[in-house]
Amino acid sequence: MANAAEKVFRLIGDAVEAQGVNLWDVRLVKEGASWYLRIFIDKPEGISIDDCTNVSHAVEPIIDEADPIDMSYYLEVCSPGVERELTRPQHYTACEGEKVKIKLYRPVDGIREFTGVLQPADGKAVIESGGKIYEFDFKDISKANLCDFE
Repeated sequence: MANAAEKVFRLIGDAVEAQGVNLWDVRLVKEGASWYLRIFIDKPEGISIDDCTNVSHAVEPIIDEADPIDMSYYLEVCSPGVERELTRPQHYTACEGEKVKIKLYRPVDGIREFTGVLQPADGKAVIESGGKIYEFDFKDISKANLCDFE
C-alpha cells in the first residue's frame, strides 16, 4: 500500500501547496475492516479545521480522477501533530534543532532507541545526545518522531 500512498503524495502536492499549507505525508492504513487515506498537512502557525476542509475539497477530485487506490477508503486530512513522525528525508531538515526520538531496526552499541537534538545533515539523520554525535542511515530507522513537549 506504500506505493499507492506515494502515488497520491506525488499527485496532490501542488494542489495542497496552493491551499497555503505544506504536504507533510500521505499514508494508506487499514484499521479494522476499513482503509483510511490520511493526508498530513502543516504550516508554521498550525493547522485549522478550515485548512483540512480546503485541502480535502482540493485533492478529492484529483485523487478520484487518477484513481490510484483500487479499494474503498475514507479520506482524512489532518495535522501531523506535535509529536509528528519523521518519515521522509525532508522532515529531518524541517525539524533541525528539535528534540527527537529515533528507534532503530538493529541496535548500535547495544542501544536501539536514541533521544537527542536533530543536527543539520545531508542524507542521514544526525542527533546530538549527551555530548555525543550519532549518525543513522534512514534505512536503519524503524521510527522517528519529535518528542518532549512540555
